[in-house]
Amino acid sequence: MRWSALPPVNTLLPFEATVRHASMTAAAQELHVTHGAVSRQVQNLERSLGISLFERQTRALRPTPQARQLAAVVRDALDQIDAAARQIAQRTPAGPLTLSCEPTLLMRWLIPRLPDLAVNVPDVAIHLSAGGGPVFFERDNIDLAIRRDDFPFPEEASRTRLFAERIGPVCRPDLATRLTGAAGVSQVALLHTDTRPKAWDDWRRITGMKAEPASQQTLEHFYLTLQAAAAGVGVAIAPYAVARDDLERGQLVAPFGFVPDGTSYHLLSRQSPEQDGRVRQLTAWLRDKTSQLENDSEPV
Repeated sequence: MRWSALPPVNTLLPFEATVRHASMTAAAQELHVTHGAVSRQVQNLERSLGISLFERQTRALRPTPQARQLAAVVRDALDQIDAAARQIAQRTPAGPLTLSCEPTLLMRWLIPRLPDLAVNVPDVAIHLSAGGGPVFFERDNIDLAIRRDDFPFPEEASRTRLFAERIGPVCRPDLATRLTGAAGVSQVALLHTDTRPKAWDDWRRITGMKAEPASQQTLEHFYLTLQAAAAGVGVAIAPYAVARDDLERGQLVAPFGFVPDGTSYHLLSRQSPEQDGRVRQLTAWLRDKTSQLENDSEPV
């Protein structure tokens, strides 16, 4: 046999699922088999390899380093087989695509544009999930993710650049009359966000404006700081993408404009657009809509 060291193939799916969930019960539920069936296959694999793959404790199941190493290889092989099968079958998968997006971008930019998606891409249904940071397609059961490139992306992900990030101060129109350069900034409260605590520092570094504010307040997300800015609490630092619609409506103004911070947003997908027609259509729609963010030279 060509693959003399290959373990029983029917043991690999239950094994990979058990490692991923750190639970035979969860693996059995995913594979629609009994707990006993998963346990037997894992034991068969351990006998075949001559090693224990899990540390079995009273209420926990811990994969060994060797198990994690093997599971990663099995997962990659299964992904390649799945991709090849999809390509050969040449059919568009059914069901909605799960799209993960950073919460503020999701609430303030993507959701308001869903009616346009429904009209122009009626054959693609999406399920939206709020999330940020590193992307784990399998663990989080997502198909695509919109993320800023301030952390390493998964090597296996297909990547499409959407738009450059631009940041700038925003506030209520009546407050903007007090903001005349650095001296004006020193008279107002600055609003910070926990999700990007260095945003004001980045803007100061890029623009060279060093003024200290009268006071400062930190909120958890950009959408909270934008709401506070619209209420007149102070001046928020904001990405252009999430402030654009409020600028267009006149609820906020950007007295100093926006500057690139050196990062960009990308669409990451488990399947490349060439492998899945739904991904291809959604990618094209997102690129068309985000091109407006690139083309706007100044606040709307």
